[in-house]
Amino acid sequence: MKHRKLKNSELDRVDVDAFIAAKKTPLIIVLDNIRSLNNIGSVFRTADAFLVEKIYLCGITATPPHKDIQKTALGATESVKWEYVESTDVLIASLKKEGVIVCAIEQAEQSVSLEEYEIGSNKKYAVVFGNEVKGVQQSIVSASDAVIEIPQFGTKHSLNISVSAGVVVWDFFKKLTLS
Repeated sequence: MKHRKLKNSELDRVDVDAFIAAKKTPLIIVLDNIRSLNNIGSVFRTADAFLVEKIYLCGITATPPHKDIQKTALGATESVKWEYVESTDVLIASLKKEGVIVCAIEQAEQSVSLEEYEIGSNKKYAVVFGNEVKGVQQSIVSASDAVIEIPQFGTKHSLNISVSAGVVVWDFFKKLTLS
């Protein structure tokens, strides 16, 4: 069997207006002090791919428009709803008051492995990704409803934040929409 790569015109993707109008996955991404503009752009692109409801950019995390964010986002900053909030702590408290289940993606005591984390029906989730060096702030880890860890089996201690976001968002998307 021969496989032929599809052209972009054959992928049947929606335009920005249709994306904005589409029903979203009940998932919010929180970027807690992300330094790399390329990582931020990559997360926007992942959020677009899986119909994420919103991205919050917190602390030192840069905001669009910026050429280095755009380079990896490839226009996803125009489709995915986003907001800058200076304090991640204030944002997390607000989300929890709204009934959002907050999950820090971090290596911590009593964390739950991603594949074992169970999603409740009719719930909205926020996943928090932290700084490339320091991770998610301890105050956010402590305030979270759950701490989820991506299982790893090699010699390195962590994954790149954009890779982590791809793995986690895909897992949540499957559990929230495909089950």
